[in-house]
Amino acid sequence: MEECYVNVAESIRHAHKCIALTGAGISAESGIPTFRSKGGLWEKYDPAVYASIEVFRQDPAKYWTIRGDFIRNYDQYRPNPGHLALAELEKLGFLHLVITQNIDGLHVKAGSKNVVELHGNLRQTFCLSCGKEYIAPHVPPGTPPYCSECGGVLKPNTVLFGESLPPEALLKAQQESAACDVMLLIGTSAVVFPAAALPQVTKRGGGKVVEINLENACPFADYFIGQKAGTALPAILSLLKKI
Repeated sequence: MEECYVNVAESIRHAHKCIALTGAGISAESGIPTFRSKGGLWEKYDPAVYASIEVFRQDPAKYWTIRGDFIRNYDQYRPNPGHLALAELEKLGFLHLVITQNIDGLHVKAGSKNVVELHGNLRQTFCLSCGKEYIAPHVPPGTPPYCSECGGVLKPNTVLFGESLPPEALLKAQQESAACDVMLLIGTSAVVFPAAALPQVTKRGGGKVVEINLENACPFADYFIGQKAGTALPAILSLLKKI
């Protein structure tokens, strides 16, 4: 494992551009439930019912049932050492960009500046009628909450099932994945498209893929580190500071 860490650190150091693609696994260490793993959110709630845009239009209370507590307690969720290490890697010039499938906003909280949130985020909530913005945790009471200005229904700035990903975010993620020398694939099963295709884009462009995950989900990864992000990323950061 130590040799793998050294090889990964050297790959990052020599890369013209290194990016990270993160999933729910990196935030699990911050106490945020994953979606598809055992005990995940979708074992308790059918996403077709609780997280689809079609149902939201008919009964927004269902979505707010599973998201309201997180939004109203937003300040209680803190970045973990994995998020903080990525922010530090960016600050030191080793990491160009974070692409995340997560909606918790913890990369931004950790201090990462260049972040593509493919599925949106729960920091922002908008009125569907007048467009008024509310920043978590400051949203009106109620399940669902209604706009204090016009009484319209509020919707978090997240992509629900049945909605398309933001075109600009997806295009930037694809372009950066094609242009990078190293992709850090962190805490994601890499099965949900189109994000799951991004590591393949990197490989086709001649870049290396480094998977940091408890289980090996990427068969073509050049390096696999079977540890939590909160353990592996600080270790890689430490090596890069010494090189």
